[in-house]
Amino acid sequence: MRNIEVPGAPSELVSISVRTADSLSGVLRLPPVSDPQAVVAIHPATAVPQRLYSGFAEYLATCGFAVLTYDYRGTGASGTARENRRLRMRDWMDMDVPAAAAWLRARYPDLPQLAVGHSLGGHALALNNGGQDLRGFMTVASHAGVTAAIPDRAERARVELILRVAGPGLARVLGYVPGKRLGLGEDMPAAAMLEWSRWSRTPGYFFDDPTMHARERTARVRTAVLCVGLDDDPWATPSQIGVIARQLVNAKVETRTYSPAGIGVAAIGHMGYFRRGPGAVLWPDAAAWLSARAGITGS
Repeated sequence: MRNIEVPGAPSELVSISVRTADSLSGVLRLPPVSDPQAVVAIHPATAVPQRLYSGFAEYLATCGFAVLTYDYRGTGASGTARENRRLRMRDWMDMDVPAAAAWLRARYPDLPQLAVGHSLGGHALALNNGGQDLRGFMTVASHAGVTAAIPDRAERARVELILRVAGPGLARVLGYVPGKRLGLGEDMPAAAMLEWSRWSRTPGYFFDDPTMHARERTARVRTAVLCVGLDDDPWATPSQIGVIARQLVNAKVETRTYSPAGIGVAAIGHMGYFRRGPGAVLWPDAAAWLSARAGITGS
């Protein structure tokens, strides 16, 4: 397989209102030579800026989709972590994801609606957020983030140090977590880190948090779901992806796991699926699955 050359797609900076006075900063990309035939919202991972998804979004736009990328509040262009210190992970999932989906649905009410969720973004979709009228959604590396389940001992120790010691400590002292310095992507609001830390210590992740009502919510998902895993991902192992996928008891779930050797690249990992280098060879598979759900022919 070879890398995909992606021509630039027309883009538009957008502002998306949340149920508070806040807003999300996003980018809408459109097909370069025709009107969109369907729409895709890309819901990001924890503290991962939308620029990671730009190549993937541009590629989907060339396949006929209008594609929205955005930053969660307190990350990237949607405000600072320090100013949003009280935002929890559930606020991103329960408020930001539905807000982005609703904005896109209002913009294109007559087009098929689809979504792609990376890690936390996939959790939100699995919890039936942003799922109104969806023809289907993909999750990529969306797993139960239980630190005890990380296979590699050195990586497990590193993540436990961050999620149990350094991250919570910095959150309480500073009001935010300097994620860039800790290798977590963008800086993160304090409340998000503290909630992540709590969930990561229980075997069922947020399914063990009674205030999340997670099993009831995943049971409400009734659309087609494609769960993508990468077999060199140190965190999102097949078993941990399965913790989420198995709770989608009323959805039509398909799972695909890709290996670097199988697609001819050195590594993919937790982030590589969306990078132009290692992940781009997999984008035609994603476009084909989304096109089939949307009823687009000839993609």
